[in-house]
Amino acid sequence: MASLVWFITGASSGLGQSLALYALSAGHKVIGTVRNTTKSAAAVQAIEGKGGRVLILDVTKADTVVDTVKQAESIYGKIDVLVNNAGYSLLGAIEDFNEQESHLQFETNFFGPLRTIRAVLPGMRANGSGMIVNVSSIAGQNANPSCGLYGASKFALEGLSEALSKEVAPFGVSVLIVEPGAFRTNFLSALQLNERGLSEPYQNGPVRTALDLFHAANGNQKGDPERAVARIFEVVTGEGQAGSLKGKILRLPLGPDCVNRLEVKLKTVSSDLEAAREVALGTDIVDA
Repeated sequence: MASLVWFITGASSGLGQSLALYALSAGHKVIGTVRNTTKSAAAVQAIEGKGGRVLILDVTKADTVVDTVKQAESIYGKIDVLVNNAGYSLLGAIEDFNEQESHLQFETNFFGPLRTIRAVLPGMRANGSGMIVNVSSIAGQNANPSCGLYGASKFALEGLSEALSKEVAPFGVSVLIVEPGAFRTNFLSALQLNERGLSEPYQNGPVRTALDLFHAANGNQKGDPERAVARIFEVVTGEGQAGSLKGKILRLPLGPDCVNRLEVKLKTVSSDLEAAREVALGTDIVDA
């Protein structure tokens, strides 16, 4: 297929950087964003070394997003694929989070993508085509202890994506939600704990257990990030192993752990529905 123009946020590391390099190697045009070119010098060099472009963008700074998207559009005349990858995970017990860190988690993981989506849609509508790829997580379907705020931000992104997919379909624009499980990127090493730390009531229990599991899993994740970005690329372009899924799915789960957790979630929801079915069906107004 013809070369696409990709705009990828959070291209400084992890799946964002890997996807940028993969798309460039396939002959596509890529504009990646990083928050700081000095701190992300290696990523900038890698992307630009393959012919890509890098712009500075902090998605939490609302007044800069529109201008940065316009700058990106001016480079190649359009954006075909927006990949909202910028994000991070804040861990801790829900009771222990303060207002500032709670807001920042949503500013980055939810409002950041919302801003870039609003900024790219006029151009995509004018072109009559485009794809918005929102990188969520299995935590956006199945939230575990310690991941309350992170999971909530991804649940919100998935809800936004569901509605968005229906709103923009008439314009020839599609939406894809990517739900990775555990992949061997820097994601776990970049986890942030809440400022207060784990308060005494949660020192022994599911939150502590979850945090210990995250620590033990760092560097031992079974997921291959190169395979993950290959599958994302294929679903976007309609090429390769997963190409047949293009336009047929809203959600792309990635990783055996993701599939297992998603199946558990679906069984739980189905079980709740069946248990409450009669109660739910008996709530209409009864005509006199």
